[in-house]
Amino acid sequence: MGGPFIRHNGPLYARLLDGRLELGFRVEERHTNPLKICHGGMLATLADMLLPMVALYGPQDGAERRFLPTISLQVDYLASAPLGAWVQGGGEVLRRTRNMIFAQGLITADGQPALRVSGIFKQGPVIPGATEDPLGLHR
Repeated sequence: MGGPFIRHNGPLYARLLDGRLELGFRVEERHTNPLKICHGGMLATLADMLLPMVALYGPQDGAERRFLPTISLQVDYLASAPLGAWVQGGGEVLRRTRNMIFAQGLITADGQPALRVSGIFKQGPVIPGATEDPLGLHR
């Protein structure tokens, strides 16, 4: 998931912990700004992937997996993520409507809160071939 942009800017790693999706990455030099801390744009990219993926892995009640383009993404930067830090996040869906999904999450850097995120996502077209486990995490 994520297409060419994430292949180029990632990698992002995913796991299920107690049935909840987490996404993360190790801050590499290519992710940093001139101060050798993770660029805010990379952290926002993680947030923009995290919340829709949390929605895809949440209860679907038989609904098809859909592409979830971002309508709104709110990012509150709480702390920096230095070169070499492990950055990971988890979240939850607050509400689903016929057309939108509202979600929130927390992203940490080496276990310390670094970002508080929330977003609104449009229920877009069905993702061709998407299953209940689009990332293959149940293997």
